[in-house]
Amino acid sequence: MSLLHGVVRRPRRPWRLAAETTALLVAVVVAFPLYWMVLGAFKPAGEIESTAPRPWTASPTLDSFRRVFGQQEFGRYFLNSLVVAGSVVIASGLIAFLAATAVTRFRFRFRTTLLIMFLVAQMVPVEALTIPLFFLMRDAGQLNTLGSLILPHIAFSLPFAIWMLRGFVKAVPEALEEAAYIDGASRARFLWQILFPLVLPGLVATSVFSFISAWNDFLFAKSFIISDTSQSTLPMALLVFYKPDEPDWGGVMAASTVMTIPVLIFFVLVQRRLVSGLGGAVKD
Repeated sequence: MSLLHGVVRRPRRPWRLAAETTALLVAVVVAFPLYWMVLGAFKPAGEIESTAPRPWTASPTLDSFRRVFGQQEFGRYFLNSLVVAGSVVIASGLIAFLAATAVTRFRFRFRTTLLIMFLVAQMVPVEALTIPLFFLMRDAGQLNTLGSLILPHIAFSLPFAIWMLRGFVKAVPEALEEAAYIDGASRARFLWQILFPLVLPGLVATSVFSFISAWNDFLFAKSFIISDTSQSTLPMALLVFYKPDEPDWGGVMAASTVMTIPVLIFFVLVQRRLVSGLGGAVKD
């Protein structure tokens, strides 16, 4: 019989089938809360408050979304969140890139100590520093401003970003840098025209974590934005629908769904570089 007559498919190995089944179950478990949130946003009030909840709805409605977008300050909250998250991503990315280049390419005293301090700073719980940061922001006159949200998030994003980008910068061969200098490139030109594009996948990976952390922040927004509600962000908008006596769960689910959309869009825009960034650094 000719080999071209047909292609013989090998049976799947049991371990591979088990791994795929496990991955599918994990994906379902992870995605179910997101599905339940979106479902709750479209359910009518009667179904949400029912004592026998169902994982579907026969009469979807947009009433919860109308209440969300009917809030006068919702658009301002959304814009404030974009300003905070965008500022944190850009500032922390640039600072982390320069810092990672410095600790990788240059030799100076206390370099190892500085790297260890970065690692230790990453281990400190955010809750333990909230009160000291509150007094720091008060003394600096930053309370009730977006700066009180941007600065702490930049500080907390830098240790992880520097450690991650350090591997990417280190993986770029020094011979490439020497060749650029021989060709007449200045240090600044090598930094931004050669090194920066090579490290960009790592920057994208770190920017995702910085964006999510700043976008979903509730602790700092609740602690530092005290009286000026015009400076609040989207997580604070959830409090409008949550009342201790009569919480509007439909409004909470709808607002949470709206909050999730920019994160998904950000993931779609950077997914290709994110995969390469998480996969490893540039190889010689």
